[in-house]
Amino acid sequence: MKVKVPPIKCQGIKTKLVPQIIQIINWNGKGRWIEPFTGSGVVGFNLLPDQAIFCDSNPHIINFYNAIKLGNIKSGITRTFLETEGEKLSSQGADYYYKVRERFNQEFNPLDFLFLNRACFNGVIRFNGKGKFNVPFGQKPNRFSRAYITKIVNQIAYVEDAMRYRKWEFFCQDFEATISTAIENDLIYCDPPYIGRHVDYYNGWDESQEIRLHQLLSTTKAKFILSTWHSNQYRENPYINSLWSDFFIYTKEHFYHVGASEKNRNPMLEALVTNINIENKDEVSKEKSYQFGLFDQE
Repeated sequence: MKVKVPPIKCQGIKTKLVPQIIQIINWNGKGRWIEPFTGSGVVGFNLLPDQAIFCDSNPHIINFYNAIKLGNIKSGITRTFLETEGEKLSSQGADYYYKVRERFNQEFNPLDFLFLNRACFNGVIRFNGKGKFNVPFGQKPNRFSRAYITKIVNQIAYVEDAMRYRKWEFFCQDFEATISTAIENDLIYCDPPYIGRHVDYYNGWDESQEIRLHQLLSTTKAKFILSTWHSNQYRENPYINSLWSDFFIYTKEHFYHVGASEKNRNPMLEALVTNINIENKDEVSKEKSYQFGLFDQE
């Protein structure tokens, strides 16, 4: 399948894992698709469920997608905005980037969030303890070329169209509140920050949250699939055996291209943890050694 890339870039985006995730769930679509950790939204935006609840603790991600849903952000509006702001970035460079960053941290305009997400260092989304976006400039003053703007505009148009005919809701709330709403026919997709890894996320992630997530998924009546890391060339995720071993676990190699430092951009064996016992397990497992390589998130 040709995976559609969403307009927001996030660390750990699952662009290259979407086909396998969709293969594993083999969902009939009768219930609601629920994402407690929406991030970019790439999985749900490609599955295209009729009913979906997209949630995240980062209000700026939710505000951005709600702005599209409400019609405040459209493909045409986005093009005009990025052309205007891109020209200013091209002529003023880093000074203008930091001017927009300061403006965003005062006004929280979702279009400024998009601009920063695409002009900052390596597409990282990171906020300080006061909730202010603090990623430095990506050192590309000519970032917003005509072709690049068109690519982003097309991504906005795809999401616009997907929302138009579907019942999708976007909420800024804690993962516990989101998972607690799930019922039997729903399907939960969880992509939390990776425990034991260097992560830059709006509220961080620690062992107590990982344990609570396990408790919630262990007791839900809904089906679920969880994305986490299994191992890399240096170490293994200890929570795979100590916490998640009571579920079905499928693996696939993945390469992270987005990260705050190059040392965090290495091949990793991804784990897909689920309470779904798929019939074609052997067919999925044989993909384990597939090499993804670098991928384009832009």
